[in-house]
Amino acid sequence: MSDTQQGTVVAAYGKRYGVELPDGRRISCVTRGKKNDLACGDIVQVKLTDSHEGVVESFSPRSSLLYRSNAYKTKMLAANVTQVVIVLATQPSFYEALLNRCLIAAEAAGIRALIVLNKCDLAENDHAVQSLKNYEGLGYRVQPLSARIDISPLKPWLQGQTSVLVGQSGMGKSTIVNALLPDLQVRTQEVSSVLDSGKHTTTAAHLYHLDENSRLIDSPGLQEFGLHHLTTEQLEKAFVEFRPYLGKCRFNNCRHLREPDCALIMATEAGQINPQRLACYQDLLNEISH
Repeated sequence: MSDTQQGTVVAAYGKRYGVELPDGRRISCVTRGKKNDLACGDIVQVKLTDSHEGVVESFSPRSSLLYRSNAYKTKMLAANVTQVVIVLATQPSFYEALLNRCLIAAEAAGIRALIVLNKCDLAENDHAVQSLKNYEGLGYRVQPLSARIDISPLKPWLQGQTSVLVGQSGMGKSTIVNALLPDLQVRTQEVSSVLDSGKHTTTAAHLYHLDENSRLIDSPGLQEFGLHHLTTEQLEKAFVEFRPYLGKCRFNNCRHLREPDCALIMATEAGQINPQRLACYQDLLNEISH
């Protein structure tokens, strides 16, 4: 069989991909050679090798790409998405540094972000709620949620979007997918209270159809989010509150570390920029520079 058809990558298992064809069939595909540079959401051209398998010959230009990278490799999370849904929870406690990295990656990729605070039915969530008010002040949308009890507050945000769920393990991403698509019953696991972290439940990215116009990609739980692919200019522009001050430092090549008359440092001292966000930028700059 040598037919070539257009399809959508709906699952990414490392070297093998699940591709959905126009007739709704899902087939298992590999790429030619050693290239493994596809992500869930990619539009691909597939040559069928039998009724259930094929080879990806090419992929179409992407409207967006969310990925992370360290000094050694790149990990693609999702392609052609319109929204990044960053899932946090009141328990286990979330890493604010990871939240910042996800927001920066979304800004750099030109994808809008939604912050979801899950497990709001659990006690002692005041600290989590208060910490997110800083992000609401920056213009980010924050949606409190108790996915096990009522998923309806999240649904309007997903309507008409191709969204990707990202976040630490144990935040409840699989529970959210289960609540949105109860017939699927995506596997979930209990949170390890000893380690204060979730156990990995999703080991591969999957794309689901919520309705005719809305799609959802569930990605594996993150413990880190490297940003080595960003340039210094991309990094500073990804902090939305920095933008009014960029280009106003005394030195054109200001790195916003300790330089005199740095507009960002002065704005921070004046209370216009959160010191924690400036410190986050400085840490990331040091990380990607080395």
